[in-house]
Amino acid sequence: MPITNDGAVGESKKMIIEIKDVSKIYRLGDQNVLALKHVNLKVEEGRFMAIAGSSGSGKSTLLNIMGCIDTPSKGQVIINGRDVSGQAPDELAEIRARTIGFVFQTFNLLPVLSAEENVEYPLLQMPEISKEERRERVRTYLGIVGLGKYADHRPNQLSGGQRQRVAIARALVTNSRVVLADEPTANLDRKTGAGILDLMQKINVERGTTFVFSTHDRRVMERADTQVRMEDGRIMKLGLKLSDGSWKFVLDQSKGEEGPEINPEA
Repeated sequence: MPITNDGAVGESKKMIIEIKDVSKIYRLGDQNVLALKHVNLKVEEGRFMAIAGSSGSGKSTLLNIMGCIDTPSKGQVIINGRDVSGQAPDELAEIRARTIGFVFQTFNLLPVLSAEENVEYPLLQMPEISKEERRERVRTYLGIVGLGKYADHRPNQLSGGQRQRVAIARALVTNSRVVLADEPTANLDRKTGAGILDLMQKINVERGTTFVFSTHDRRVMERADTQVRMEDGRIMKLGLKLSDGSWKFVLDQSKGEEGPEINPEA
C-alpha cells in the first residue's frame, strides 16, 4: 500500500506510468554503455515528481523512456495501463500524442509559427478534432498560461519565460494525462523560472495533471511532492513529501549520504 502525504497508509491511486526492471544499453564505438540499470519506478496520477541527478546519472534517459521517445533494452514500460514495450514507432507516436505532453529546456517551438499555431500544431495530428474545437482549445490553454493577448506573436517576439509558457500550453492542449519536463527552468533567470514553476504547480493542483521533471535545479526539487535521486543509472533515493513538509524516504541506497537536492531544508 502506498504512503499518503500525511504519512499514513492509503488507498492505491491509478498509476499513470510504471517502469519495471528497465535497463538501457547504448552502443558507443566498440563499447556498450549501460545508461540505466534495472530501474523500477511507479508514477501515481496527480504527482509532481522530480528526478534529479548529475550529468550522466540516467535521469534524461529515464524521462525519454517514460515519454516513449526512447525504448528500453530490457524491461517493461506501462503507460496509462498499456504495456508499450516492443511497440512499433507509429504506435509509440500515437501514445505520445494522446497521453503525454513534453516541455523542453530549449522550448522546441517552431520559429515560423505564431504562439497559437505552435499550440495548435499537435492537434493537427488528430483528425477527429474539428477546426472549431482546435481553436477553442488553443484559446483556452493560452489563457491558462496567461498569453491570450500574445497569440499572434512568433517565438522571437516573446521572452524566454513566455516561450516556455507557450510550450506548456502546447503540452496540455491534447488533454495530456502527464507532462514530462526536461530541465524546464535551465534557460530561465531565477524570477522567470519561479513563475514557470508556480504555473506548473497551479495546473497540477487545479487540473490534476501529473508532472515529472528531469532536473538538477534545487528549486524544482523543493516544489516536488516526490523526489527521485539517480546515480550511475540507478535510483538511489525515493522520497515522499509529508503534509508537514518533511520527507519520508521509502528507498535509500545511498549509505547515509545526503545529496543537497534531497534535503530542501539544508
